[in-house]
Amino acid sequence: MNYTLHQLQVFLKVAKTRSITRAAEEMHLTQPAVSIQLKNLQNQFEIPLTEVIGRQLYITDFGQEIAEMAERIINEVYAINYKTLAHKGQLTGRLRISSVSTGKYIIPYFLSPFMHLNSGIELALDVTNRSTVIEDLRNNKVDFAVMSILPDQPELEVITLLPNHLHLIGSKEAIAKRTNFELNELPLVFREHGSGTRHLMEKYFLELDVTVRKNIELKSNEAVKQAVLSGLGFSILPIIGLKNELSLGELQVIPMKGFPLISSWYLVWLKKKKHSPAAEAFKKFVLKSKEDIVSAKFAWSTKY
Repeated sequence: MNYTLHQLQVFLKVAKTRSITRAAEEMHLTQPAVSIQLKNLQNQFEIPLTEVIGRQLYITDFGQEIAEMAERIINEVYAINYKTLAHKGQLTGRLRISSVSTGKYIIPYFLSPFMHLNSGIELALDVTNRSTVIEDLRNNKVDFAVMSILPDQPELEVITLLPNHLHLIGSKEAIAKRTNFELNELPLVFREHGSGTRHLMEKYFLELDVTVRKNIELKSNEAVKQAVLSGLGFSILPIIGLKNELSLGELQVIPMKGFPLISSWYLVWLKKKKHSPAAEAFKKFVLKSKEDIVSAKFAWSTKY
């Protein structure tokens, strides 16, 4: 057997995401690079690690056993690295964060300065859907979660990071073609059930007692944004993920009574969670630095 640590890391990520595309995105690799590493690892076993049925990738029972052993091996390697750095007096450990998809526009700005100050800390950041984030949080799989709508669970501690403003958005071309922007007349693009954005949209429509046209339902705000850019419809989106498109004029905010819809972005953890030194240090860093970070990185969003 000549498998490498990198091959095990790639396979473990594929096993957890059930997707070569997702694994590549989360590991900042190309899809061909992930496929090659997966193939090289598979070539060392006579029993399949994965199988593809239709277009869906599945992990075999044997593959799941290998993934579990790979995770133990990788954790032991991390432990060796941590002990080495600890002997040098550096803060060490793994910081595990699960974030809803739109949180990717926010949490990196809090993580980047912290990680630069603490190079001995390993970061595991999973950007996924809200239901998975809540499941990770409830099952104590992560140190923190990032979300805009808090779950119905009282045993939580939170730090409010910054406001979350949602506006009615359309492409420049689509707006130019219309004179009527009544919500019940617009072709709207929705997030999937369970998302924070969908929750705020439906709550607003319920308060207005208005029935709207749900043309398309997509699984990420990024996908919704691309649909709106292409002219497929209009949507209600967090302004935080639209900076470039708004500055270029590709997307525009449609002035509408009752907007923006407002919630907040939160850093969330279980109330009885016993944080590692790395997680405790990050929590203290966020409390100390959040006002400066918000002022420096997100002041632009208050213009809308």
